[in-house]
This record gives sequence, C-alpha cells and structure tokens, in this order.
Amino acid sequence: MTTNALSPELLHKIDAYWRAANYLSVGQIYLYDNPLLKRPLALVDVKHMLLGHWGTTPGQNFIYAHLNRVIKKYELDMIYVAGPGHGGPAVVGNTYLEGTYSEIYPDISQDEAGLRKLFIQFSFPGGIPSHASPECPGSIHEGGELGYSLSHSFGAVFDNPDLIVACVVGDGEAETGPLTTAWHSNKFLDPATDGAVLPILHLNGYKISNPTVLARIEHEELEQLLRGYGWTPYFVEGHEPELMHEAMAATLDTVVEQIKHIQHKARVTGDLTRPRWPMIVLKSPKGWTGPKVVDGLQIEGTFRAHQVLLSDPATHPEHLKLLEDWLKSYRPDELFDAEGRLKPELAELAPKGERRMGANPHANGGMLLRDLRMPDFRDYAENVPTPGAPGAGDTFVLGRFLRDVMKLNAEQRNFRVFGPDETLSNRLNAVFEASDRQWDARTLPNDEWLAPSGRVLDSMLSEHQCEGWLEGYLLTGRHGLFNCYEAFIHIIDSMFNQHAKWLKVTAHLPWRRKIASLNYLLASHVWRQDHNGFTHQDPGFIDHVVNKKADVVRVYLPPDANCLLSVMDHCLRSRHYVNVVVAGKHPAPQWLTMDAALKHCAEGIGIWQWASNDQERAPDVVMACCGDVPTLETLAAVSILREHLPELKIRVVNVVDLMKLQPQTEHPHGLSDMDFDELFTKDMPVIFAYHAYPWLIHRLTYRRTNHDNIHVRGYKEEGTITTPFDMTVLNELDRFHLVMDTIDRLPQTGDKGIYLKQQLKDKLLAHKQYIDKHGEDMPEIRNWKWSERK
Repeated sequence: MTTNALSPELLHKIDAYWRAANYLSVGQIYLYDNPLLKRPLALVDVKHMLLGHWGTTPGQNFIYAHLNRVIKKYELDMIYVAGPGHGGPAVVGNTYLEGTYSEIYPDISQDEAGLRKLFIQFSFPGGIPSHASPECPGSIHEGGELGYSLSHSFGAVFDNPDLIVACVVGDGEAETGPLTTAWHSNKFLDPATDGAVLPILHLNGYKISNPTVLARIEHEELEQLLRGYGWTPYFVEGHEPELMHEAMAATLDTVVEQIKHIQHKARVTGDLTRPRWPMIVLKSPKGWTGPKVVDGLQIEGTFRAHQVLLSDPATHPEHLKLLEDWLKSYRPDELFDAEGRLKPELAELAPKGERRMGANPHANGGMLLRDLRMPDFRDYAENVPTPGAPGAGDTFVLGRFLRDVMKLNAEQRNFRVFGPDETLSNRLNAVFEASDRQWDARTLPNDEWLAPSGRVLDSMLSEHQCEGWLEGYLLTGRHGLFNCYEAFIHIIDSMFNQHAKWLKVTAHLPWRRKIASLNYLLASHVWRQDHNGFTHQDPGFIDHVVNKKADVVRVYLPPDANCLLSVMDHCLRSRHYVNVVVAGKHPAPQWLTMDAALKHCAEGIGIWQWASNDQERAPDVVMACCGDVPTLETLAAVSILREHLPELKIRVVNVVDLMKLQPQTEHPHGLSDMDFDELFTKDMPVIFAYHAYPWLIHRLTYRRTNHDNIHVRGYKEEGTITTPFDMTVLNELDRFHLVMDTIDRLPQTGDKGIYLKQQLKDKLLAHKQYIDKHGEDMPEIRNWKWSERK
C-alpha cells in the first residue's frame, strides 16, 4: 500500500519509537537489572518470578505510536483506552516514553536508573499491576475484567464535544456480552454535542489458549457484522513493519478526517442524520516481533505468545540467550543514549503537554470536576401533617428534584440520568420535563422523548451499557445517577466490583483527583414486585456492596420521600463513593416532616420518639426497622402491641444509613459501642425488620454487646406473584409475625400475649383466604393508618 502519510524519515522514526516501546515492554516483563544491556545478559539480570502478558503488547505499542502522530498533525484532544487484558506494559512504556510517567513519579526518571526501576516495579511485590491500572497516567479503564472498554469510552465522550477516545478492543474481549452489545452505543452519540469514539479492534487471533471467534470468521462476514452494527470498518492487515506503518498512517488520516467531517456536518450545517462512524480493524500477529520459535514450538502468531514466552531461564539456559537476542533485536543503542534517555529525535514524536495521552486531563477526571448546581431539596418536601400521611410515591417525589438538577446544570452539561429503560417504571417521570432521552436512531410518530441531544440515557435495555456509560462519564469529571430495578442491578455486580476497586486505589494516589460518586437508585424493589413475581425479587446487591472497602461504600434505605430527598441531595454532592439508595415507587405512608427528616438523615439512625412509649423507663423491647416496607410493618406491629399490651414499653429505632450498624472501627459511619448500646440496650430483645437478607444485619452487629438478643426478619427467598402484604407474610416480615416474635421474647406478656398470638394466627389464615378469593389485601391492611395510642 502506497501512501503520502509518512515520509521515509518519519516512517523510520515511528518504527524506532515502536521498537523503543517494545523494548520497554519486554524489559518490564523480564529484567531486574542491566536495563540497557551494557553487558551480556546474565541470570542475575532476570526477575525470579516472571509475570506479564506479551501477546497484545506490541500491537498496542504500534497503535499508540501512530496515534501520537495524528494527535500532533490534527491537534487532537485524545485519550487511550486499553481494552485487552493485561496490556499494562504498553501503556506504562508509552507514558514513560512521552515523559508523563516520570513527571508523576520522579523516581522513575528518564535515565538508566529510572529504566531499572521502571522494569523492576512491573508485576513485582510493592510495584504495579500488569493492567492499565489506576497507577498508570492516562488510564480510565483498568481492564482487569474484560468487556467494558467501549462502554467506558462512550461515557467519556458524552458532553465532551472535542474529545476523541481511541478505544483498543481485544478480540478476546470482543466475545464478552457487554462488549458485543456496546457496538450499538453509536446509536446514542450526538455528533453535535458529544465527542467521538474510534474503536480499534485488535485482531491478533487468540485468547489464552484458544482462537478468537472474530479472527476465524471470513473477512466478508466480519465486515458485514461491523457494518451491521452501524460502523464503517477500515482494515489494516499484515506483519511487515514498513507496510503496516504506511497502511496504519494512511488509515488513521482517513478516519480522523471522516470524524471531523461528521462533526462539521452536525455542528455547522445542522445535519443530524445518524452517521456511520469509522473504526479500524488491526490484524497483526499475536506476540508480533517476539521470538518466532521456542523449544521447537511456534510462538509468534499463536496462542503461545499470550503470556510469558520464556518462562524459566534458570533451568533452560538457551532461554536466556533467546531473551538477550529478543531484546537486542530492537537495537536499543539506536533508541537510547548512553545515559538511558530516549534520543531527542524520537522523543519529539510525542505530543506536548496535555496533548499527551498520558497527561490528558480527561483521564484524571477529578481535575475537570465542577460542583453541581443544586436546587434546595426542601422545596420538594411532602406535606406530613401527622405521621402516616398518604404519599404519592417516594421516587415520584424525587423525580421533581432530579428534573430541576438537570435544568440547573443544562448549560454545564455535566449531569445525566442513566437506566435500562426503567426511568418511567421507577416513576422518575418528571425528568422528562427537563430533557428527552438521547437517541440517534430512527424515530416514529408515537415515540416519546427521543432526541439526539437528550440528557437521559435509558433507551437501551442493557444494564451493562448504562453502568459503563456512567462510569466513563464519572471518570472524566461529570456527575450522574443510575436508576434500576433492584433485582437486576446484580447484572453489573462485577462492574461495580471493578469501579469500587478503582476508587479504593485512586484514593491513595495523591496525583489522582477525586471524582463524583457512583450513585445507584434501586427502585421497583423486592417488596413491591408482587405483579412480576419471584424472578424480580432479590435485594442481595446490598450484601455484595458491603463486601467492599468501608471508605468507598455507603448504603441508604430512606423510609419515606422526605428522607429520600435528603439522602439523594447528600449523595449527589459527595465525592469518590459508591452510594446505594433503595427506595419505593408506590404510594406509601409518609412519616417525617422535612425538618425531622433532615435531622434523622444527618444522624443516619435514631429513636422515633413519636412512635415509642419508653420515655419514662427502659424499654421492654426495641422494634428496629430499615427500609420503607419494614418501617411500615414495624409501625403497624407497634400499633397492635400498644393497643393489646399497653403495659409494654416499646422503643422504635429507624435506620437510614445501614453502615451505622457497624462499629466505628470498621466503617467511618459506624456507631461507637456506647451509642449503639444506648439505642439498642445491652440486654433487651431487639426485633429488627430489615429490607434485605437478614443475615447481613447479624454480620454488621455480631460484635455488639446485645447481638445475641437481636432477632432479624427480612427477605428469605420466598416470593411469587401475590399481593404486597402477602410478600411480607411469605417472608414473615409482616406486622403479625413481628408481634408474635415480640411476645415469644417477652414472657411477662403472659396469658394476654398467648391470646393475642392466637388472634394473629387466625388473622394470617383469614388473610390467605381473603387474597385467594379477592386478589387483593384485606381492607384493614390496605386502609391501615398510624394512630397514637397511650
């Protein structure tokens, strides 16, 4: 292929730069000393434990070198996302060559001593991981788990009109469900207001020990597949360096000019016809430029090139010679001067300042983060003249607040609502008064709220994409909220894992700035999935979240709308957390005025004195609750106890901030032992009604003085299509079971307690008969209201 993109001199320099990156990559995997091979390689120069992945690395080095050229030529604002797993040697080596790495880590200097440290630290105790980890400048995507590179890339360019993300997609990664779906993200990109994603499918043929699907289908089929996704693919294929350099340079010029043409049409002429964005398929040998044969087996171009090719030089002396020859094949004396610095004529190939992909502020999003403009959440308060006043639905009320958050930040374009086609179902209807859904595919007359410039991203039924888009949006310095059905947030369990790990690591990197928190609103929750049934009933995401580091995770279960408003205002203002908020969407009783809700949420846990009658002496029982439905059932149980057993002293404790239950030594929000004992006593029964699986409460409180007296009711994997109250009965969280639990633990109730238990058992039978006949809960359940009883 002949092209004018590269002069012979520039081609030679780019090839040398690529060789330098490859040399650094091999050095990171293998070398402990002798970084410039100034003496013959010896066993003492090689690490004892060899870890790393070579197969993807030379292709990524090739891409990075060529991206540097187009960044300079076109003055691009570009970041690099490394999708293939364990591509750390490439991004570390390239950010070192461009100078960013040494600016952030001055001890990894650009000389022989710095090279030695660069090599030693890779996959070494006390060093850095083998991925594009948070420690690596320029990274917003670690790649520890495959499948999310393209989603993160699109999230990064939403509302970033000048940004281009070069997203390298590994052909193994391309087989994952999230990545396969992510190709459709081009239907949600507004060329007028968003940036662009340039996917580069790195087709090197193999995974760990198997071929990749996309490498084994015919060229025509692959091209049809990518065109079917809406892309215009450009193929760069081969193994001869000179021809590949020329082809890659010409192709990059073509695709960059095509991106600029698409954006010009949208931004200058107003043509918003959905474009076919360009992408590149780079087909090169796995382990390109490495040893061709080792121990009689072909390496380059096979799965054997995936990881460490020469794994045991100590017992295979011939491997040491192969390693030395491999390193020398890059001709390091042509690349580095005697002090170990990259030669000036090669160093000048890298962009300058923040144009370097390792130094781009978008890859350290906290540097660009601006506070949200926030309305006063008190203005959206539900009127609660007395506890138990009727409410329109907690998330319905929240929707009005989120609508105005969107309006106030419309000019800054730094806040979005994400969700998998559930924003209306979760009753956040009001947000559509502020914005349409973002949608760049065809529309029909009966469609609602679809527009290329929408601010709501809920038009794709993929939790993976919504999560990935939001993470990319946050990592590049913006704010957002993910609303989802509680049961199906589990789909992104592992994505949450990776993000929480990212937050944990970056919190201890002084050069990384804090980003906006990842906020989950889980509605359509377990207790009100009566019409969808057992498949939609699972509150276990909370358990999953609590496994992560205490300085990262927060879990809130507001009991009513005013508490939800207070909690969400706090979460949207917070930094560097994962906040999980569980709230109901159906009309439900409201308990606290806004002033009371403010105090209660600030404390996170507290005694509801208006529902308690233990002010004059110690309680006989503590009735604790966490979650909207558990709160309702607890208060209904209290009303029964106070009517039939008025001599009992009852304390009602409500929990908003779940982490308050942990000791303060375990979580920064945790209560001291003294404060916990004051609320729950040291020796009285505690009947705890909890939203999710009951054993989590035991796990959080097992060190507390009164733990043995804490009896928890929660979801115990019983569900079906049934009435709302029957869901609580099936799981023995209902008011009747709570009262019977209390009687069982209070022998002083005597015969009155025994007779009351029998009445409640009869009630449960009557309940079952009623719902089987009428298909709805009994009137006394549906129409129950809290009333004070002395």
